[in-house]
Amino acid sequence: MNKPGYNKITVDGLEFAYYHEGKGEIILMLHGITTNSFIWRNIVPYLTDSYEVIVPDLLGCGQSSKRLDADYSIKNQAELMVKLIKKLKLPKVHLVCHDIGGGIGQIIAVRHPEILIDLSLINSVAYDYWPVQPINTLRTPIIRQIAMATIDMGMLRLSIRAGLHYKDRLTPELFALFEEQMENKASRKAFLHLAKSLNNKDLLEISDKLTQLSLPVLIIRGEADVFLNKGIAFKLHKNIPGSQLQLIETAGHFAQIDEPEKISNFILQFFEKYQ
Repeated sequence: MNKPGYNKITVDGLEFAYYHEGKGEIILMLHGITTNSFIWRNIVPYLTDSYEVIVPDLLGCGQSSKRLDADYSIKNQAELMVKLIKKLKLPKVHLVCHDIGGGIGQIIAVRHPEILIDLSLINSVAYDYWPVQPINTLRTPIIRQIAMATIDMGMLRLSIRAGLHYKDRLTPELFALFEEQMENKASRKAFLHLAKSLNNKDLLEISDKLTQLSLPVLIIRGEADVFLNKGIAFKLHKNIPGSQLQLIETAGHFAQIDEPEKISNFILQFFEKYQ
């Protein structure tokens, strides 16, 4: 997914970039923190033969707006994504989410189920198991000031490697895509503003409602995820009626990089089951 293939749309005065390819029922894919829409680049080709895929950059990420006077909480990001769906005049969508994108997806599923066909969560945050320690550290004022002055690319590289099962997948090209999130002062400010805005209360206040979801839900966990507790996936599976749980031993937190074909097959089989 190269940058020339992106479109722009304005929602509530904020500009969002999104990649758009394929024809058919709509799949909307939401990324997490430290990444942007690039995280889906190896998944999209498996889907576009049968589906229309829309992959936005969240507020503060990628090519989307980095205004610091905006609300970057996942609760507000969820409402912005609902407005984006409506402004694009999309029919019901398959919502596929990763990391904090999964938190956004849960909020949308609880508050706006009428716009979804189904929900897929990949190594998602949930309940009060997050934010994880590396992100919590960045929420400390003095650490934010240090990080604003200089983002240690060596530490970034170590964090990405820790998030991968297959360490050799961290190529110079892939690292450059992660590095773009920190490439200049505006990007670093937006990243740190996003980290500061994360609050597990946004998901705790909807956790009881997850037990009432009636739409199909797929939960995928890369078992080698060192950032998010495995209990998240099992608790979601237990609490969401009729949900499916798929485990991938050979995938870490960035499961889309480790096992794009397996994840794509799980997603496609899930969609086909309910057609």
